[in-house]
Amino acid sequence: MTARELDAAGITDPALRADYRFCRALNARHGRTYFLATRLLPVARRPAVHALYGFARWADDIVDSLDPGFRPAERVAALSALHTRLERGLRAGREEEPVAPAGRRTAHGEGPVVRALADTARRYGIEHAHFADFMASMRADLVVTDYPSYADLRGYVHGSAAVIGLQMLPVLGTVVPRAEAAPHAAALGVAFQLSNFLRDVGEDLDRGRVYLPADLLAAHGVHRPLLRWSRDTGRADRRITAALREFEALTRGVYREAAPGLAMLDPVARPCIRAAYVLYGGILDAVADAGYPVLHRRVVVPRRRRAVVAADGAARVAAARLRARPRAVPLTRRHGEVA
Repeated sequence: MTARELDAAGITDPALRADYRFCRALNARHGRTYFLATRLLPVARRPAVHALYGFARWADDIVDSLDPGFRPAERVAALSALHTRLERGLRAGREEEPVAPAGRRTAHGEGPVVRALADTARRYGIEHAHFADFMASMRADLVVTDYPSYADLRGYVHGSAAVIGLQMLPVLGTVVPRAEAAPHAAALGVAFQLSNFLRDVGEDLDRGRVYLPADLLAAHGVHRPLLRWSRDTGRADRRITAALREFEALTRGVYREAAPGLAMLDPVARPCIRAAYVLYGGILDAVADAGYPVLHRRVVVPRRRRAVVAADGAARVAAARLRARPRAVPLTRRHGEVA
């Protein structure tokens, strides 16, 4: 994280600056789309977004690691230790005393993400309940392997995705009462995650999970063994394609729920979220254009498309800052004065 960002955010403590830098590195390494959009935010707000992402990524890595040596019991212990550390940090506005490591994922890196998150929550007054809901969904990932219906899935993504949008809202700022923008922010978080679910069907299946609702799959004659067969053989099936197409349409509906919220954000923050909206929506386009091969390979948004969106976002940032700049008030000429 650049010193300029930390200085602009008023983060002066050397240890805390290092914590935020650690979170920024996580974002840059793992969240390419998210990180690109974050670059369009005012510099003072970027550290907070990196802290929110860094913590979420750390917890997600505990439950999603494909390391066969990271046993289920260790994951449960690691997530529990992280939650305990988080609660203590939030109560104090920073991390208090260290918690004994529980599992290989807690010994290095957990302290920085917790301290940066706790500091961000304090600075922006983010509701602690959002973090509790997030951790509940992370715990669900350790025991729940599929969802009978979309209603069941929405219960999970409230904690794993909707609350991320709600955590972000105080950082972004709004031009309407925050409660008015909140449903759209939550919907946008869900839309982003549903896009990832569609892209990552094969990878999630390797982790033993199917996020596409079982009733949606069944309506097209799809079940887990068929998905496994397609994954293992590399062969497509029209029933699977039809189910994926329906899930894509469902996800686009959530994007439509989120869209009105863009205009409710602080103008200088809109280009960032608009860029994320376009880029994550682009995942759906890329999957559809490629013929829904998500059980066989990871589909990505083309670099050229990412570059175009970034350039458009930069232009919007410049325009928003120009509009926000205070205008000089001309001096009133005295009677008889020559201009």
